[in-house]
Amino acid sequence: MRRALLEVAAFLLLAVCLRGQTAEEIINKYLRTVGGAQKIQSIKTLVRTGKISGGGGFEVKIRQENKRPNLVREEITMLAMTGITAYDGKTGWKIEPWEGKKDPESLGEEEMKAILEDADFDGPIVNYEQKGNKVKYLGTEPVEGTDALKLEVTLANGDTWTYYMDTDYYVPIKVDLKRMIRGEEHEYEISLGDYKEVDGWYLPHSVETRVKGSEGRGTVTYEKIEANVPVNNSDFAKPAIPANTKY
Repeated sequence: MRRALLEVAAFLLLAVCLRGQTAEEIINKYLRTVGGAQKIQSIKTLVRTGKISGGGGFEVKIRQENKRPNLVREEITMLAMTGITAYDGKTGWKIEPWEGKKDPESLGEEEMKAILEDADFDGPIVNYEQKGNKVKYLGTEPVEGTDALKLEVTLANGDTWTYYMDTDYYVPIKVDLKRMIRGEEHEYEISLGDYKEVDGWYLPHSVETRVKGSEGRGTVTYEKIEANVPVNNSDFAKPAIPANTKY
């Protein structure tokens, strides 16, 4: 009986501690866990390489380059062709060779929102106030049977990211994303895992995404993430269309 009472008391103490936390405290604990704000800011480039796996054995190779302050280039290789989506700090563009298009095109509204979020080097909760984002602590909610701390992050563009943070290490294990496109709300569920150290910064190496309510999902597995490797600014610049191109 004494053991049972002690376990109940410990559970109630944990519940009180979790309920009493603020969003700022949770974010600070997250930063300490993954390496600290100073270490994160010391990393100027990230290069991720890996694969996307889907149903039926579908698999494509991927490569993503990020460079401060907000440059990003994403490559997908399939059917012996490589497509590119990029943002150079001002312009978002893409090349989709499997659509029979070899020249760069401007991104659509949904694509632009996605690439701008991928261009955020540190993610929405780091220096969130400077980015115009708002954060609210919503208490705890179970994720696969385990309580998680729930943070609602409203981006300056109106999108909402709801983070579910592990109560032991304060890292995100799940994210619910709500994005408005032409007045219609799109919802996604993202699961994060396999955190590994990259030059002192712990980053997820597994990212599973699905449209909410759908059974289909895709899993990104990063086989390698490199920090502070040379990345040229020209990688992000939109290529010029040859003058003799005919449409």
